[in-house]
Amino acid sequence: MSANTAEATTLSDVDRKRFEELFQKLDVNKDGKIEAKELSVALRNLKGVKDVDKQAKAMLSRADTDASAEISFAEFVEYMHEHERKLKLAFSDLDRNKDGTIDPSEVKEAMLRLGLSIDISEAEKLTQRIDRDGSLSLDWTEWRNFFQLYPSGELEDIVSYWRQSLMIDIGEQLTVPPEFTQKERTTGMWWRHLVAGGAAGVVSRTGTAPLDRLKVMLQVHGSHTKMGIVDGMKKMIAEGGVKSLWRGNGTNIIKIAPESAAKFGAYEQLKKLIKGDKKEITVAERFAAGSMAGAAAQTAIYPMEVIKTRLAVMKTGQYKGMLDCGLKIFQREGPKALYRGYLPNILGIIPYAGIDLTIYETIKNWYMKQNPTKQDPGVFVLLGCGTVSSTCGQLTSYPLALVRTRLQAAATDDAKKGFVSLAKNIVKREGFFGLYRGLAPNFLKVLPAVSISYVVYERSKSKLGIK
Repeated sequence: MSANTAEATTLSDVDRKRFEELFQKLDVNKDGKIEAKELSVALRNLKGVKDVDKQAKAMLSRADTDASAEISFAEFVEYMHEHERKLKLAFSDLDRNKDGTIDPSEVKEAMLRLGLSIDISEAEKLTQRIDRDGSLSLDWTEWRNFFQLYPSGELEDIVSYWRQSLMIDIGEQLTVPPEFTQKERTTGMWWRHLVAGGAAGVVSRTGTAPLDRLKVMLQVHGSHTKMGIVDGMKKMIAEGGVKSLWRGNGTNIIKIAPESAAKFGAYEQLKKLIKGDKKEITVAERFAAGSMAGAAAQTAIYPMEVIKTRLAVMKTGQYKGMLDCGLKIFQREGPKALYRGYLPNILGIIPYAGIDLTIYETIKNWYMKQNPTKQDPGVFVLLGCGTVSSTCGQLTSYPLALVRTRLQAAATDDAKKGFVSLAKNIVKREGFFGLYRGLAPNFLKVLPAVSISYVVYERSKSKLGIK
């Protein structure tokens, strides 16, 4: 195609005006051309677009027929004309009854063809994501306007982006392991997602490890000594040097792989068990499966949690490393010691996940109602929602986490008596707020942990070729 061909493209006055308005919106510096960096800005505002800069360059390459490294209006018209033709084909493919609209049942069927089993309520939420007139069905104009800047016109890419753009609204991402299409399973894309998530966990945990160790020290020893954040950091450095700030972090990152694998495997099996002969599984059932899978994964790797805590509160030279620590606990205290604190740990999973999830959706939905013209809240708003929801979830489950940590450390006689007895003694001796010792460093690590995880996850997906 040439620029001349683009000029010759037959357009109605309405379409030409629509393209002109979109072109002017993309042309940020108003020089009559669209550059790659301007496309990147537009794509970053679309949640779910992966590897934004690469996609922007690919779009520019397809539209820039004269190799000028810029897109003229004529080239833009030709590109959009072809892109909307592909979108029309995808729309027609989803519109199975050919009535000119896509309804939730057709959305559900489309997902099923891609190997994703969703229930009708989730299909309705996906439909509402695009629906602008409240009809709970999508006409061509609504479909076109939502996907007009999405780089791909292929149906599977469109549906994947569509579902990704609503992943948090569906209410699973904070608790339920990811699900993959049949194509992602057969091409091996699924394990790349898990590797990207693992990389994000490693970097995030390592970056916030000093605060995590300080939290553990305050939880275990805070009642015996007056120690703030600064004093705590100074004491840890004085006792073991700067390197000691990361004591226990090795165990913390080593357990990521087995925990993720166990959770993913358990989730898949639990889904099949819950689903039975049904064609789909509901959101609530997926949430339940995700919570049970999390509990199963925690059961499998829990001894590593105990070892991590013991290493964090140890004195220099007490243990040679993770294996030495685990072996000495087994030899001196027996195998049951490797599951100290297991009950409060399991009890804390459901309330944390439920509150985290509820607060996240509440804040995000409130923001969208306050800004009805926005299709998506954007990355920073989502990070803010995640930080607030995680903080609220931790406030609720923190007492259980503190009791669990003291049981794991087994540093006092109280900690060896049991969950209920220890909790009662903490309240009796330290007051109710004794259940919240170490909360400050725990809160301080939430925002950097969420931010680091997001950035590393996105970059890892890019490096692994995940679109």
